[in-house]
Amino acid sequence: MSTLLPPAQKLRVTQTLAKLSLPKLNTHDALIILVPDSLSNAQWDTLPDGPKLQNLLKRAKKHGTKKRIRSHLGNDTATSVVLAEPVNTTDWPESFELLSIARQIVSDALQDKPASLALAVHGFSSAQAAELYKALLLAALAIDFKMPVFRSNKAKQTRLKKITLFGKTPAKLIERASIEAESLNLSRWLTALPANVLDAGNYRKAIRSLAKDNHWQMKFYNESTLKKLGAGAFLAVSQGNSRSDAGIVHLKYRPKKSSDKPELALVGKGIVFDTGGTNLKPFKSMLDMHEDMAGSAVALGTMLALSKLKVPFAIDCWLAITENRNSAKAYKSRDIVTAANGTTIEVIHTDAEGRMALADTLALAGEKKPKLIMDFATLTGTCVSALTDRYSGGFTNRDALHSNIIAAGRASGERVWTFPTDKDFDEELRSRNADVLQCAVSGGGDHIQAARFLQRFVPKNSAWIHIDLSAASRSNGLAQVPGGPTGFGIRFNLELLLDQNILSGLKN
Repeated sequence: MSTLLPPAQKLRVTQTLAKLSLPKLNTHDALIILVPDSLSNAQWDTLPDGPKLQNLLKRAKKHGTKKRIRSHLGNDTATSVVLAEPVNTTDWPESFELLSIARQIVSDALQDKPASLALAVHGFSSAQAAELYKALLLAALAIDFKMPVFRSNKAKQTRLKKITLFGKTPAKLIERASIEAESLNLSRWLTALPANVLDAGNYRKAIRSLAKDNHWQMKFYNESTLKKLGAGAFLAVSQGNSRSDAGIVHLKYRPKKSSDKPELALVGKGIVFDTGGTNLKPFKSMLDMHEDMAGSAVALGTMLALSKLKVPFAIDCWLAITENRNSAKAYKSRDIVTAANGTTIEVIHTDAEGRMALADTLALAGEKKPKLIMDFATLTGTCVSALTDRYSGGFTNRDALHSNIIAAGRASGERVWTFPTDKDFDEELRSRNADVLQCAVSGGGDHIQAARFLQRFVPKNSAWIHIDLSAASRSNGLAQVPGGPTGFGIRFNLELLLDQNILSGLKN
């Protein structure tokens, strides 16, 4: 299990109300200071080597260089790197920009491989300071995290051991940021694992270990069970695999004094490798298809975060885990299959396997009649074309939720833009021989048509949000996260479910 799940991040985060001074910084290898862009001379004087840093920033501004400066403290101790950056307080940045600033400055500080890092936010309001501390902490926890490496000669990795926040910071902020980072890093780690390591069977072992550690109930619907349940859409995808180890995982989080009926169902696409099936992908399109299970990793990471935060509502998590392989047994265009809710589907393109696997998973999740079903999937290339890999796409069966989805994206720094799901989009999905086409034969808007297809498997009494994860991975990094898998969706989910408390306004 040491390879399947990330090692614990042994990093101590503390805060101190002690005045930021040279003696207090003696035990830190690096210091990051964020200041307003209009800090007074008197306020600069209260900082260690403040006048020196102020002059360096003035000089940088005069010569048109970047605002951030690097310096050394004048105490001749271990503290060697100081990074100071002014933040515009008159046009306060949104969460995404703050997190991006934090990633850039923390990356700069960690280049020197410090074992201890001090964070200081000076001259801001308490609300602004809290936002900045959280952004810096999230960035540090994401950047210090080491992704899986399989080199035979592993170089010793220098890790942060201590982060100290100088200033008054709510303890709950530190706890929330630490849990968010742990859950997001779990999602990043799983998404990065190669498909011969995280195959369907090993994925199930990793989930079982997480379930045991976090006191979740776990049930696995294997192919034999799914056949009895009539889950023909999922089985159409899995039938091409060489091993019969695919299936749907059902996890339960049940806090004390909650009913067994879930208020929330999290559903994730867990295609551990996608060849495209009979309609085989070309080389470059197939190269990173071990990341096609990112939706399930987001659902799993969200489950972890919510349970560690001890939310009072019951949660189900459903993960559709399989490969999509090309073989003599693989499903084909014009096959007609029947899903668990009785819907007949005419297959058009075998590389639209994600919606097939999710169809039955959504139908099973819907049988429990949760207030809200949220599904996450790296589903369509058209969503990437529409939004790039900076945003993800949002869809819902409740018009009133569009504004919540966009607002949660803005507040979390995981930006989501919503799309329409009007009934007339079904015209392209009409089949002469079945209830619905799996996808359109040609034409644009596949991300919208995919959402319309999935909505058929969601009970009308449950609110539903579908996130097409076009931002699941980005080579140049995104917000506070460095390049590679982003874990996009976890902070968005916590903002929507906890800070917006969206469940309280839903009925079913």
